[in-house]
Amino acid sequence: MSDTDSFIDEVSEEVRRDKLYTMMRRYGWIAVVAVVAVVGGAAYNEWRKASAQSAAQAFGDAILEAEGIEDPQQRIAALQGVAGAGEQNAVLNLLLAGDDAEVSADALGQIAADTSLPNHFRHLAMLRLAQLQDDAVSLDEVRSLLAPVVVAGAPYRVLGEEALALAELRAGDKEAAVSRLQALLLDDEASGALRRRATQLIVSLGGTPEAS
Repeated sequence: MSDTDSFIDEVSEEVRRDKLYTMMRRYGWIAVVAVVAVVGGAAYNEWRKASAQSAAQAFGDAILEAEGIEDPQQRIAALQGVAGAGEQNAVLNLLLAGDDAEVSADALGQIAADTSLPNHFRHLAMLRLAQLQDDAVSLDEVRSLLAPVVVAGAPYRVLGEEALALAELRAGDKEAAVSRLQALLLDDEASGALRRRATQLIVSLGGTPEAS
């Protein structure tokens, strides 16, 4: 590089530096605000994370304390008194669904109807509701309840199919139940335990399990 080129580069660098200083003097407050915003935002995010963690811990402690109560009615009352939000309420309602049939149906119904919750919560509630149904509930009602659960790609699809087979059997539709159970034996998503249950039920009904 010649001395002339070097001189031109130095002058150009000085010009750029002067322009930068001028912009900083003119717009420096923007940079300060930006830095404060970034630092403040990071601090707020950390505070929010800490608050969420603290709230989650308090929620968990309240759940453990309530679950430690031996008397069922007192345990239900304690769980109903725990404050939660969003998915925490779903957890509470699932826990409430274990002791009293009336409370269970109400708690599970709230989860199933809450479209803001992820499907794995809602579908689990629908499955449990289907298990709680008695002979007074029609097969069509159970099929309607489990319709979202047995859609392709749903998290508990094969369990929903099993629940439908049991509902069909309870309603006296043995042929439909066996057909559904046979399909589960060939379903790649069905677990080994589910296939064993399906096999045992098919045999108990006088059928012959299809080889997978």
